[in-house]
Amino acid sequence: MDLDRTRPLWRQIAAEIIRRIKSGTYPPGSRVPSTLEIAQEFGVVNATAAKAMRHVREQG
Repeated sequence: MDLDRTRPLWRQIAAEIIRRIKSGTYPPGSRVPSTLEIAQEFGVVNATAAKAMRHVREQG
């Protein structure tokens, strides 16, 4: 995923995680990566990854 520096990173990461859930990359009942794993994958600080994951949870 190429990050767009004009949009908040947490929103882009959240959108990517939601896309992966919908596409079956993370099927029902599977484990979604931890905040630390997401931070490492996307090269962001833990707070950004945590905000993205909070948004994913809020979206259901």
